[in-house]
Amino acid sequence: MTAMTPEEAVRHVVTTNPTFALHEVDVRGVTFKAFKNIPPNVPGLLAAGWAQHGDGQLEYLAYEDESQTYAEFTSGVNKLAHAMRDELGLGQGDRVAVAMRNYPDLLMSVLAISSIGGIVVFLNAWWTSEELDYALRDSEAKVVFADGPRMERLQPLKEALGLTLVSVRDAKGHGAFDIDALIEGAKAGTAPEVTIDTDDDFAIMYSSGTTGSPKGVVQTHRGAVNAVFSWLMQSVIAPLIDPPEPDAPAALRPSALVVTPLFHVTATHPLFLLSLPAGAKITLMRKWDAAEAVRLMRDNTITRFLGVPTQSAELMQAARAMGETLPAMDYLGAGGAKRPGAQVAQLAETFPNAGVATGWGMTETNALGIGMIGDDYVARPESAGKLHPPVQELRMLDDNGNDVALGELGEITVKSPANMRCYLNKPDATAETLQDGWLRTGDLGVLDADGYVTILDRKKNIIIRGGENIACLDVEGALHRHPDVLEAAAFSVPDARLGEAVGAAVQLKDGALISRDEMARFLEAHIAKFKIPAHLWIQHGALIRGATDKIDRRAICASCLENEEAKV
Repeated sequence: MTAMTPEEAVRHVVTTNPTFALHEVDVRGVTFKAFKNIPPNVPGLLAAGWAQHGDGQLEYLAYEDESQTYAEFTSGVNKLAHAMRDELGLGQGDRVAVAMRNYPDLLMSVLAISSIGGIVVFLNAWWTSEELDYALRDSEAKVVFADGPRMERLQPLKEALGLTLVSVRDAKGHGAFDIDALIEGAKAGTAPEVTIDTDDDFAIMYSSGTTGSPKGVVQTHRGAVNAVFSWLMQSVIAPLIDPPEPDAPAALRPSALVVTPLFHVTATHPLFLLSLPAGAKITLMRKWDAAEAVRLMRDNTITRFLGVPTQSAELMQAARAMGETLPAMDYLGAGGAKRPGAQVAQLAETFPNAGVATGWGMTETNALGIGMIGDDYVARPESAGKLHPPVQELRMLDDNGNDVALGELGEITVKSPANMRCYLNKPDATAETLQDGWLRTGDLGVLDADGYVTILDRKKNIIIRGGENIACLDVEGALHRHPDVLEAAAFSVPDARLGEAVGAAVQLKDGALISRDEMARFLEAHIAKFKIPAHLWIQHGALIRGATDKIDRRAICASCLENEEAKV
């Protein structure tokens, strides 16, 4: 077989494979390119994967000592969907929240909610009661599926918000209903008969924004499914670009290890949802442990790993210490943050059979975006890659919305059917971000003549700690709650392990003194632990301000990093 260029491969697949045929669609008054023959909604992905999973007989889901075939998993999803309608009184358009660790129950809940036409509200499992309260009020979700720690944090909110709590795993006995009892008591194991329009809402995922409060990103079924099939197409064009040797052994069945939280789009979409039509097996980890990840991948011939860059680095360290090269792994991806450039060649050397990959996407794009793999990435470790074809378009814009020239700094702006519908209850933020179908990402970069994008900065005041987005204003709002704090500024501090850590400078009232540990204990009641500043500088003088009298975070950060004496 003669190798094709990426552009030739895309044209070939689009024109010869009916699955990836394109057409133009009108979505809310905007014309998009979209896949023509794919499932119309997320429950359709479950049905589409039946044949790829050996007519349901292949093992699909593994968690510790638990295992389910695709047929068993599908039956559980269908039973839970019927129970949601019959026992919980849920139906189309109802918003149902999930708050738990990466349990099989989370995957089943997501698909069951979708199967009745409900809208999944993903709640960050690390949030405090205060943060959960905000999201539940904002989303108006009245039913929450929760495990033990999340159930405990939800109890103070139950009466005020009128919540119906469904217990999962170690929460058994603490909710009005139990998920296992709902499934066991269901009368039918077939899919509910529901008409779900492709432009109906599928999920609400919360993403940190510059306003301090998380923004509910409303994703549609069309958006999620078009993103899934964009990635699926990558596996189809790959052998056309790099044909295998004639005597090469047959490829292993795809199998993914899920190590990042499933309330993040990085895990739900390119791993979980993609696994359905791709015929891939899913293995869940309860808690990240690099050595255990190596053992799971070795013993279960897992082919795909996708986590934040910190996890890639720790996987590499553990594998080297254990003398493992994980030959079954053919994909080693990173999302959520930029991987250090020097690490790319090291990963490729440690795992010679794996295509080391990078990706850029957003909750607002259903994780679809930019990426590259293998030699391209090794040659350009500082780049984010190229736009994933074929339904996306890319523009680099200046502050006035004009296109910038190749090689000039501009805001990454994408148009595709995978873009979000809106920010929940935030019309102004929606109008600022979505313009005629184009999503202004807030990320700044340059586009070169070969189509590679290099991301250089962020317009937003966001700290990316190990893949977790943290709004500076969110941290500052919590710091301002302390009675001794007059003013606060949060900012990013370089971190060798996490990429970035949270730093903050605070101006205290005259005569006040406070240690970092004291401040951390205070903040635990207001923000999740990962948002609490790891680096804290204390002063009694005013914080640095710019020409417009606004807090100058960059100047404050530079000053703090130079002044270790003020650090507590």
